[in-house]
Amino acid sequence: MMKVTHLLARPFPPSPLSRRVDVVVIGGGAAGFFGALRAAEGGARVVLLEATQSPLQKVRISGGGRCNVTNAATDPAVLATKYPRGGKEMRGALSRFGPRETMAWFEARGVRLKAEPDGRVFPTTDDSATIVDCLLSEARRLGVEVRTGARPSGIARTQEGYRLALKEGPLDARAVLLASGSNPNGLALAASLGHKLVPPVPSLFTFEVKDPRLDGLAGVSVERVRAKALVGSETFEQEGPLLVTHWGLSAHAVLRLSAWGARAFHDAGYRAKLVVDWLPDLPEPALRDRVLRLREHEARGTLGAHPVATEIPRRLWDRLVEAAGGDPSLRWGEVPNRGVQALLDQLKRSAFEVTGKGPFREEFVTAGGVDRREVDWRTMESRVAPGFHVAGEALDVDALTGGYNLQCAWTTGWIAGSHLAQARS
Repeated sequence: MMKVTHLLARPFPPSPLSRRVDVVVIGGGAAGFFGALRAAEGGARVVLLEATQSPLQKVRISGGGRCNVTNAATDPAVLATKYPRGGKEMRGALSRFGPRETMAWFEARGVRLKAEPDGRVFPTTDDSATIVDCLLSEARRLGVEVRTGARPSGIARTQEGYRLALKEGPLDARAVLLASGSNPNGLALAASLGHKLVPPVPSLFTFEVKDPRLDGLAGVSVERVRAKALVGSETFEQEGPLLVTHWGLSAHAVLRLSAWGARAFHDAGYRAKLVVDWLPDLPEPALRDRVLRLREHEARGTLGAHPVATEIPRRLWDRLVEAAGGDPSLRWGEVPNRGVQALLDQLKRSAFEVTGKGPFREEFVTAGGVDRREVDWRTMESRVAPGFHVAGEALDVDALTGGYNLQCAWTTGWIAGSHLAQARS
């Protein structure tokens, strides 16, 4: 097992920026590092510029600090369905470098990985520092010059490649990789070279919902629901876990809806109607029969003591009963026919008003960036500016939760780096 040494505690030694190098990578995230490492493996002299003082921050916080490296699914056709934007392009890219290759890459460098039942892959240490330290160690070994606090203020074409304007002075390179995510400064550099940008909007976010049925239930979750979001004139439907939070609703069912409906939610001001089926595996006729049997055979028992399904937590069940016009202390035998229908409506069609999105800190992924059509996905090289490459979240590509976004970073970074290795002098 690789020893975790927390290399970020030991800063890279200061060294002046070379005036001319083979490759400049803009952005010190997953895609930027993977592209830089791949290019350096091929013999290119690489400088990586990171605007903040701490590279790989999204990797560090991925998976709640455990780092959801990738997903155990390996079929590119299946994986492509996890990308609301960019699935077509990612299918071919994943055929070249997908989860299997990603896991092999890390394991060859001493990082042991594990796949959890839902397919998410993590380091066995359950510590994202394992992945961060692996990437930083490889950068040192391959001689990648990592510069923190380095934000290019401009970029221009030259006869031999590109010149970047930095506060330390100009930096020339034969080729450039933009991997700065949705950072406005990075995207502005792409736009200055003539690229069309798709305006970035949040892709993964929770729903702000104020509803008496949820008051005091923060932390209550249901393992699987079917949730439908009516956003403007569009409708989106997803299944998965649902979690009640202090500000509304979260977990995979909501995050999947937010990803597929990212643009629609943005255009609607993050206002929508959410309809939840709390028992998606139980058709309504079967549920009605179950309720009627309870009314007949548990006539003297209360609704609170005899819930209709164990899948629904007791406190949530009590709130749904109250929303149906009943009371948990009501006896089943006293439930009128209209009460039966009202209860079915709550169980199969609970309607909530979404009034906004959750706190900004949860928006780790955006939809938008450099137009996918302006990139050759065989090399990640721009069709607009030869020698300029784009990878990761700087592209208009985003995915559902589960390791798919990081896989996009590894995949596009690796492809770009493979081509950038040819830029060596």
